Amino acid sequence: MKVVKGILKVLLAIVLVIVVLLAVLLIWLTAVEYRPEDTEVVAVKALDGEAKHLAEGDSLKIVSWNLGFGALGDNADFFMDGGKMVYPADEARVRENLDAFVREVKAEDPDILLFQEIDLDSDRSYHIDQTTYFDPLGYNNRTFAYNFKVEFAPFPIPPMGKIDSGVATYSSYPVTSATRIQLPCPFSWPVRTFNLKRCLLVTRIPVEGGKEIVLLNFHLEAYDDGEGKAAQAQMLMDILYEETAKGNYVIAGGDFNQSFSTVNVPYKVFPEQWQPAVMEVGEYTDDWQFIMDPTIPSCRSIYAPLAGNDPDSLQYYVIDGFILSPNIRVDSYEIRDLGFVNSDHNPQVLNITLE
Repeated sequence: MKVVKGILKVLLAIVLVIVVLLAVLLIWLTAVEYRPEDTEVVAVKALDGEAKHLAEGDSLKIVSWNLGFGALGDNADFFMDGGKMVYPADEARVRENLDAFVREVKAEDPDILLFQEIDLDSDRSYHIDQTTYFDPLGYNNRTFAYNFKVEFAPFPIPPMGKIDSGVATYSSYPVTSATRIQLPCPFSWPVRTFNLKRCLLVTRIPVEGGKEIVLLNFHLEAYDDGEGKAAQAQMLMDILYEETAKGNYVIAGGDFNQSFSTVNVPYKVFPEQWQPAVMEVGEYTDDWQFIMDPTIPSCRSIYAPLAGNDPDSLQYYVIDGFILSPNIRVDSYEIRDLGFVNSDHNPQVLNITLE
């Protein structure tokens, strides 16, 4: 009996220590939680490229790409999508992926770049400031806003740790201002303390004659019950209406984590793998342009690695796209099929003219 009591005391002590440690961790996470304002001014970083200028009737090329923080190449799966990996790539593979992104951007030579899931200082990408890879490409300026900023994400095992990540916009044209707008967060305390705080990065480019191009770069909610996605999409549309009413050219591009209801997605559905929501575009005015391309998947499931597996066993998605105001003419729109070698997303390439 004494032996049993002794064992119980030891077990109780262990449980108490664990409870105390968890309480201390939660208190610390709450104290250091990233709490952005609803609207914050974002710095515009000057780069070495010469500034171009825009007028009505001009054409421009835009590339939007979710980079998967440089670690979600064809070798990777990810625990949040049902896979096993927490750190999907070693440092050498992250740098290899980043170099491939740079080569592709050089080949496309767009006037504007919209990146999602680009890391600044994260354990998962070996604290590489990924924005610096694209700074030498001849752009005039760069803006960045945090989507995910936590000192320590304590899940799973091993934990994800420190994450500094967000969305970045590169422009060949001068930028008058940039703003981070906080999107509705579907998570409550304590999960909120170490989860994403998604945003809209709004960048303004002057057009001769007094109008502006208003660029909205974003990565909407993925892992919620659907209410968060809907609230974020509605906030996005509210801003689009407001800016269009001013006569501006409005371009919203990024990772919606949703498919537009007007898009017939042709890919086989695997219910055990992550599935996107559907954005009902019929709720909005007919003259808005909702653009996605179902002929080539914009994203693959990271339920399992692509390399070494049957490609037909994975889910493919059409979740990256653009919404454009009526005063913009679409000259072409394509998803570049890069085979998901370096990211779980393919880049979008949009050519437009300002009418």
